[in-house]
Amino acid sequence: MTSPDHDAADPRPAAGAPPALPRTGVGVDVHAFAPEGEDRELWLGGLRWPGERGLAGHSDADVAAHAAADALFSATGLGDLGSNFGTSAPEWAGASGSSLLAEAARRVRAAGFEIGNVAVQVIGNRPRLGPRRAEAEEALSQAAEAPVTVTATTTDGLGLTGRGEGVAAVATALVVAVRPAG
Repeated sequence: MTSPDHDAADPRPAAGAPPALPRTGVGVDVHAFAPEGEDRELWLGGLRWPGERGLAGHSDADVAAHAAADALFSATGLGDLGSNFGTSAPEWAGASGSSLLAEAARRVRAAGFEIGNVAVQVIGNRPRLGPRRAEAEEALSQAAEAPVTVTATTTDGLGLTGRGEGVAAVATALVVAVRPAG
């Protein structure tokens, strides 16, 4: 039940109300590998992966950073990756996933939320994320200015990631409303 002086669509508590509960969001991103011979670098987890075939996309196609940004938007009700940075926004063409994540985090904070953490799971056969996991966590945490953890898995040969056609990522984010938007 909301008080007459509080907008039910506003996730922040009314004056004198108990603290806001944490909110969670989920983000998913998938990109196919760029066609053979296309000169595209692979960016994943905020890192450049020399010698690996790049992913096709409007920006750098960093599925980990994109899923993290999408999870933040989901948790806060600020739309999704496409409505914030879609192909209809030419200023984001070629943008790094880290810059999209940083801008998503800025928008989340401007809307009155603080970021608790983001967890990202990368799904694909390559690149092998394990040796650079700590680097990816540092790069994404810096972009979000919040803790970001990164894990990886394969799909045992199933689907587009299992066939080696692309890479996917799923992310969750935890945020808390801390103040009115401003």
